[in-house]
Amino acid sequence: MFAAALAAAGCGDDGSPGGPSGPSLGFFVTSATSVTGNLGGLAGADATCQRLAAAVGQGTRTWRAYLSVERDPANGNQATHARDRIGSGPWFNANQVLVANNVAELHPRSGDASVFVDERGQRINGQWTGSPAPNQHDILTGSNADGTVAAGLTCSDWTSESTTVRGVVGHSDGFGPNQSTAGALASWNAAHNTQSCANTAPGGGAGRFYCFAR
Repeated sequence: MFAAALAAAGCGDDGSPGGPSGPSLGFFVTSATSVTGNLGGLAGADATCQRLAAAVGQGTRTWRAYLSVERDPANGNQATHARDRIGSGPWFNANQVLVANNVAELHPRSGDASVFVDERGQRINGQWTGSPAPNQHDILTGSNADGTVAAGLTCSDWTSESTTVRGVVGHSDGFGPNQSTAGALASWNAAHNTQSCANTAPGGGAGRFYCFAR
């Protein structure tokens, strides 16, 4: 399966990411952060993904933020689900580790600090053993576990800084307090709600989100 995924990713045999033997970067957690849930909507978040990818030499691919919205201007003001924005896979991280072969394989998996890394291959601070502080493993998604929009929990489609509006986050490391994986705490995309969209830090966040190459 891994060999097939490599072939599908256009890999060769020189061992470098995107080169003849390494799979191309197809997934990362943003190194860029946001104090609030206002990311400039989907367009602003996508632009951040594209900019960060370009900074590591992967800007020729089309990048999309893994975010759901209830009213998408580019979709007739209908809902857009994060799962429908990211292509069909496979996706590899900056360390050439397979994240998932396809959408069906992606959504049931748990977060993992060694896999859900940023565009430079760096781990996101979390609850993993030896992690530096502060905890920042809350990753904005606005999504249910299956990648569909979580109604009323998208920080007003990623334009809000309100204290009364909320969003949904996943855990990039797959852990809750004391490395608990109980309930939804292991979920990479639907662990719990934010306290508000005015400040992404409470509960362990920094306004990061996931980016996928289509």
